[in-house]
Amino acid sequence: MALLDCLSRTQKIILAILCFPLLPFYLCYVCCCSSDEDGGEAKASQKGDLRRAEEAKNDAVDGHGVKVTVNIQPSPRTLPRSTATQREQTDKSVECNVNGNREVVTVEIHPKKRTANLVKKFSFGKGKVTSRNEAVYENEGYVNDQNGTKVSNAILLAYPWDGSTLKSMRIDLNQFKQLDAYASEVRASSSVEVLVRDLLRGTSSDVEKLRAIWVWVTHHIAYDMEGYRNPNLRSASPDDVLRTGRAVCAGYSSLVQRMCSLAGIECKELSGYSKGAGYKLGNRFRGESDHAWNAVRLAGSWHLLDATWGAGHVTDNVSQFEFKYNEFYFLTHPALFVGDHFPLEGQWQLLRPQISLKQFEDAAFRKSCFYNSGLLSSQPESWLIHSDQKTTITIKSSSPTLFMQTLNDKENHGILTLKPDGMMLDVYPPEIGKHSLKIYCRDPDSTEKMYNSALHYEIQCKAVDRGLNLPEDLKNPMGPSWMSERSGLCDPSQRDSLVHTADGRCSFSFRVDSHWEFLSMLSTEVFRMTDDEQRRHTFMSRTVDRVKFQVQIPRPGLYQLCIYGKERTMAGSFSNVCNYLISCTNPKVSWPVFPLKYTTWQEHYELVEPLSGVLPANRTIRFKMRVPGVSQVSVQGKATQDLCLDTDGFWNGCCSTAGCLDLSVMIRENPNDLTRSFILNYQVGGKSD
Repeated sequence: MALLDCLSRTQKIILAILCFPLLPFYLCYVCCCSSDEDGGEAKASQKGDLRRAEEAKNDAVDGHGVKVTVNIQPSPRTLPRSTATQREQTDKSVECNVNGNREVVTVEIHPKKRTANLVKKFSFGKGKVTSRNEAVYENEGYVNDQNGTKVSNAILLAYPWDGSTLKSMRIDLNQFKQLDAYASEVRASSSVEVLVRDLLRGTSSDVEKLRAIWVWVTHHIAYDMEGYRNPNLRSASPDDVLRTGRAVCAGYSSLVQRMCSLAGIECKELSGYSKGAGYKLGNRFRGESDHAWNAVRLAGSWHLLDATWGAGHVTDNVSQFEFKYNEFYFLTHPALFVGDHFPLEGQWQLLRPQISLKQFEDAAFRKSCFYNSGLLSSQPESWLIHSDQKTTITIKSSSPTLFMQTLNDKENHGILTLKPDGMMLDVYPPEIGKHSLKIYCRDPDSTEKMYNSALHYEIQCKAVDRGLNLPEDLKNPMGPSWMSERSGLCDPSQRDSLVHTADGRCSFSFRVDSHWEFLSMLSTEVFRMTDDEQRRHTFMSRTVDRVKFQVQIPRPGLYQLCIYGKERTMAGSFSNVCNYLISCTNPKVSWPVFPLKYTTWQEHYELVEPLSGVLPANRTIRFKMRVPGVSQVSVQGKATQDLCLDTDGFWNGCCSTAGCLDLSVMIRENPNDLTRSFILNYQVGGKSD
């Protein structure tokens, strides 16, 4: 044994080659010897425990070539602090007493360049961190501010957000309804101590205690507008905040910290940069912090909350505060919280890897409404978009959501299509330069019809698409969607929102429910169309379970087809349920209007021919249509011509346009009726060729 200990690694390898038949036995010995060496090194280092534990904080390598990694678990009321250690072989724990605080220090020792049995790092009170997705979310996309090295454009977090909850811990908000109602009604007391005592009546867990504190602060402390404008008038003292009922962010966070301390909850005040009131896209954050919030420790883990933003918001010009409770900022998931909060101490992002300040500045500006509305993600990731003619924005959502957009406060520069899990928006900037794009959303089932601001981009346009002149009164969303299905239009024949036609004609059909009724209109920016032309360049017909909208455009250009609907039993006007864009570049296209329909024309009638509402003069015109439930169909010109009913249920016949200015189609519902009703009218045009 002593001889082997004197040999170098190279000599041992040569000896192993020479003693090849005994190699398996030798390898077993080496493994056992290594373990003995580790134990011997641990025993030899029993002296100087305190010095080596302090060196372990910095992952130092001592003179014997031993690397020390330390994991410090905090006491219930203080942040980690190391004072003394005591090791037992490879892994020892010692309890120390410093100023009455009890600390536990865990030290693992392993040889240099060897893999530790269990590598642990500072956890800031979270304990051992595990993630079911760690194998997928590797340490990529991290930008290190120190060396500026960027691995990729993605930001992948060690604590990925799976979209199932906005919170950093699993809680059922419904269980707080009674507590919330009680806490919001508790009156302010003469002291913080008395207030906390009153609030905590009936609470048992730390989460319930924190919830009571959070609800009271966000419902009773208003943002101090005077203090915001004049720092000399503000105070962050919890007693002053309670007395005046006003505070800036530092006052909110200090009051929450004091109340949590009295409730036995470990709480820390944090400061950093924020994307709050007054924030502009492209702002760069330097110097002192501009916001304060809190971190609390619950069940061994740290969580984030911002009572200032949970209480309400100030107007865009920072002139007035409005109480408007925002649940989003209570125990927010760190991956979402970092979207508008950047702590000066990076570890309080509670993310691994931490995002850099540049990533924070460059990220798309997603407001709390974005996530409160059930939206999950958006692309592009950056707030600044470089565009060549067209820019595409996509948003994923957890449920069907209504959207609208404005470009420079106008709605007509984008084509928005709804999807069951989000939306897609194609933006066409009208000119080169910078443009402000804002996206709004709302719940389609909510009684509140106002859209909420969710996302903000800036587009830097380098080229303009002059061939696409979107209508001024563009009505989004475009194309069929879950919204049109809710309005009775299902199984569309045209699924694309933009339809191209070579001959100027196209049709759109849907499966429909019988209790819905519809109408349609066609408009364009190419020339001014009268209301009559907008109605008569579309023609609707209906069978038992389908509706068909036929379109023939008057000249080349880009047109908008708007379909309106309402339930038959519902009073009120028609509402927009589906829209299409129709493009035609054929210069020879010149279609007249469809024939004029009288009110006696029923939607279940079907016109096959002629579809043109203007007929040539001195011609014999063939007529074919389905008009069920009548006894006679006639065409009246200079003379009246009766049509014949064939075995397929169509009325057929011919009539001459000679010597007349128009032709009218009439019906007799019953054989004994003396009168007939007009259902269609055609104009007769110029002379025949």
